[in-house]
Amino acid sequence: MASASAVLQSEWTKVRTVRSTVWTLIAALLVTLVLGGLFAVVTNSQWDTLSTEDRATFDPTNIMFGGIWLGQLALIVFGVLVVTSEYSTGMIRASLAAVPQRGLFFFAKMAITTGLAFVVGMATSFITFFVCQALLGDHGTTIGAPGVLRAVFGAGLYMTMMVLFSAGVSMMFRSPMLSLGILMPFFFLISTILGNAPVVKKFGKYLPDQAGQKIMQVVQPANNDVPYGPWAGLGIMAVWVAAALIGGYVVLKNRDA
Repeated sequence: MASASAVLQSEWTKVRTVRSTVWTLIAALLVTLVLGGLFAVVTNSQWDTLSTEDRATFDPTNIMFGGIWLGQLALIVFGVLVVTSEYSTGMIRASLAAVPQRGLFFFAKMAITTGLAFVVGMATSFITFFVCQALLGDHGTTIGAPGVLRAVFGAGLYMTMMVLFSAGVSMMFRSPMLSLGILMPFFFLISTILGNAPVVKKFGKYLPDQAGQKIMQVVQPANNDVPYGPWAGLGIMAVWVAAALIGGYVVLKNRDA
């Protein structure tokens, strides 16, 4: 029977030796930082052209996370690859032969995935925040301002949850192409449509990304009609993540490799 520490070490070795998984995390940081910085520079340079209402509802914390919308593309890919790479190469059969306790195997893989995603998510969030506030100049804010630390820390949690949701879904479908074929349209097309279309807007607010992004808001938009707060929104996303992970575990436990 394999020990928990040995299985964790094995999963860590798998992740760090696959270049594609490492580069996706680096890409997530760079894309979020560069786009956030670009938004900050443009906003600072065009501040005088903003209307009074736009200035009153301007959120210097949330604007820097505009890059997360595209940066999460790399996070989704990471969540998919960390699971499906073993199925693509056939290594999963050797892994499950070495670790027949599928609950332990699943826990170890998700633990390593969570740890990596959390470290990269927090680094991305805090680095992006301080860089963007410097670029905003007098229009920026500080980490000690009300609600700011919560938003910055919450952004790191959001990115971690995005990876875990993708990993859970990938464990259910096993195929990288099928998993990406479902996740990409869901987050970059379906969620956007459901979150903005008047007929289904009320439902769209409870999708994982729409709810989770609430944690990153400090200043509420003028047309805010969301019926929950920042932590409740992250809680809704956590329910989605838990459902994906439970589904992934059930499939792993009951289906042959």
